[in-house]
Amino acid sequence: MISGLPSGAAEGGPVSSSQPSLEWKFSQVFGERGIGEEVQEVDIISAIEFDKSGEHLATGDRGGRVVLFDRTDGVEQRTRKELENTDCSPSRHPDYRYSTEIQSHEPEVSEKKLKQVSNLNIAPGVYGNGSAISSSLSLNPTGFCPRSRSFPFSSDSDFMFPLGGIPALHLPSVSSNESTLVARCRKVYANAHAYHINSISTNSDCETYISADDLRINLWNLEVNDQSYNIVDLKPVNMEDLTEVITSAEFHPTHCNVLAYSSSKGSIRLIDMRQSALCDTHAKLFQDIEPAATRSFFTEIISSISDIKFVRSGRYILSRDYMTLKLWDVNMEAGPVATLKVHEHLRPKLCDLYENDSILDKFQCCWSGDGAHVATGSYSNLFRVFEAVTGGEVSSILEASKSPNRRNATPPSRLSSQLVNIARGCCDNRRGGNENPGAENGTYDYTAKLLHLAWHPAANLIACAASNSLYMYYA
Repeated sequence: MISGLPSGAAEGGPVSSSQPSLEWKFSQVFGERGIGEEVQEVDIISAIEFDKSGEHLATGDRGGRVVLFDRTDGVEQRTRKELENTDCSPSRHPDYRYSTEIQSHEPEVSEKKLKQVSNLNIAPGVYGNGSAISSSLSLNPTGFCPRSRSFPFSSDSDFMFPLGGIPALHLPSVSSNESTLVARCRKVYANAHAYHINSISTNSDCETYISADDLRINLWNLEVNDQSYNIVDLKPVNMEDLTEVITSAEFHPTHCNVLAYSSSKGSIRLIDMRQSALCDTHAKLFQDIEPAATRSFFTEIISSISDIKFVRSGRYILSRDYMTLKLWDVNMEAGPVATLKVHEHLRPKLCDLYENDSILDKFQCCWSGDGAHVATGSYSNLFRVFEAVTGGEVSSILEASKSPNRRNATPPSRLSSQLVNIARGCCDNRRGGNENPGAENGTYDYTAKLLHLAWHPAANLIACAASNSLYMYYA
């Protein structure tokens, strides 16, 4: 047993079911796709994360771009009187604005002055920076040579610059002189992984971090970029003996010596780096084994854990597999304290999902800052919010659009039967109908998958990605 782990859930853990349900509303959208607009593969968002203060938000896409957003809360748009009355008004939900963009493989952040040129081509009858001139002085063949594009400046007393300027002159006008951030690469931590990196997690000591791929977890010092220490290695001598791979890894939020990682066999291992240099043995193992009587060909595939997250206090771990969310108490290895069903209505469709590879989709999960709720994504750009209690039911099913609650118009009593009909309808569609059904006709679109989302650390605000669009909702 790992010493020092909290024994209670006083902070940041599942709470009683007396918590009021959250009512979600649309807040903002960035990069909204137009009707019929095609999305390039490089523009699809592949990561979302708030910083620990919630003042900044970052997204990454498949093209290697990192876009940064800063919190504004609409301060610039409010009048002085509104700002003076802020204390007696309800608190606003966080608002964000675009800050800057970083290309991951371009060479330290500095400031660079950028000047924006506008009004380059001046309309007839306008000179210089936009003043009107008289039409009688619009031409002066003596004072201007169009072919040479120059003025015959000389000592000739006959030359006269036309009053009011020359209408054909193209004069740029500088409309802004703002500072913007320009990114330059400060360090490259290279040549430590032979496989795709699936996780990066910073330590609470603010000095180290881990990076994980399918077979290894490496420990880095932030100040040393040319060497790392391998702390977990699952690679067998013979690759044919490989039975599982690492799918996610994260440091404990307060104990710098503890981290957890999940595997494709549905297990979570908690390791203590004080026990040995190479953490080839775990301190605790969390696994929910399905009874042999109910196992099928798909059991191992759908039990693969795609994401794990510690609650802020570190007492609980949230895990996401293809079908469910599970809540684990770090002091109870026997089984999860709660199993929240996400895709149970898709169980009759596993064969079709296997054939089109949707069964391999990796959905992320997140905790609310107070540990009272959890959220995860689904198909048709839907995401679900649950109360983090034992046996907690889904409290909201929301769509990543400007009308997030339109899917909730169906009465709860009809929801279960409708989901069954949806699954059956998908089979019919696949046999001879629409192969890409959308949410509008009551079926699920398996090409519109909401894989990535994040919860603000201090407010009920969720940011989620639908293809290349970033949506935000508050409650």
